[in-house]
Amino acid sequence: MLINKELCIGCGRCIPYCPVQAISMSERKAIVDQETCVECGTCGRNNTIVKCPTNAFYEREDVTKYPRSIRKYFSDPMATHVETKVPGRGTEEVKTNDVTGRVNSKQYGIAIEMGRPTLATSYRDVEKMTMALAKFKVEHEPCNPIKFLFEDEDRGTLTKEALEQRVISTIIEFNVDKDQLVPVLQTILETGKTINTVFSLDLIARFEDPAKMPEIPDLSDLGLDPRPNSKINLGMGRPLKED
Repeated sequence: MLINKELCIGCGRCIPYCPVQAISMSERKAIVDQETCVECGTCGRNNTIVKCPTNAFYEREDVTKYPRSIRKYFSDPMATHVETKVPGRGTEEVKTNDVTGRVNSKQYGIAIEMGRPTLATSYRDVEKMTMALAKFKVEHEPCNPIKFLFEDEDRGTLTKEALEQRVISTIIEFNVDKDQLVPVLQTILETGKTINTVFSLDLIARFEDPAKMPEIPDLSDLGLDPRPNSKINLGMGRPLKED
């Protein structure tokens, strides 16, 4: 985002609402640090609580052009990824697996959500995680927009343009065989110590029968405290897809 200095009155109303603290004051005018800005659009949506009194915010001309568009599509909830036509940072897989069957009964699905408002994440940190996971030959979810940012998916490396971008958050999604779960989680936790952001983990599993939860290794041995909440759909009126 940019600010029209002729329109800005220096009220500072926008500053506390920027989720990555990219806005500051200089010579009684608000300015946006272009390196820090993730193009989430919060400051420019005048129907929000921000409400710039002079509508001084406007988008960069290249905001929908690669590679600056990476910031917008992974940070602005109102934007839709050009390649996947999917809004948001990942897919709906965690909510629709009972229909799609992408995670079969011999697998676990894992989602790593890196970054959060006020912290964000860089794709240099994301690459640290994808490169660490590459030794397990994980297959990344094909409908996840991060799929289009790989330079070499087998090595887990991202394009040089992507490595220069920061976003509110991004989600890494992939499946692992059940016997790989523990070493994969150990790798994620060790790699997490080397990155400069926060991350959360999702574990996706299929019910073994309508009344039985799948067997999951004792995550407490890894220092993980799983939350009891879950996202469960009941087939949405369609049969459960078989393996």
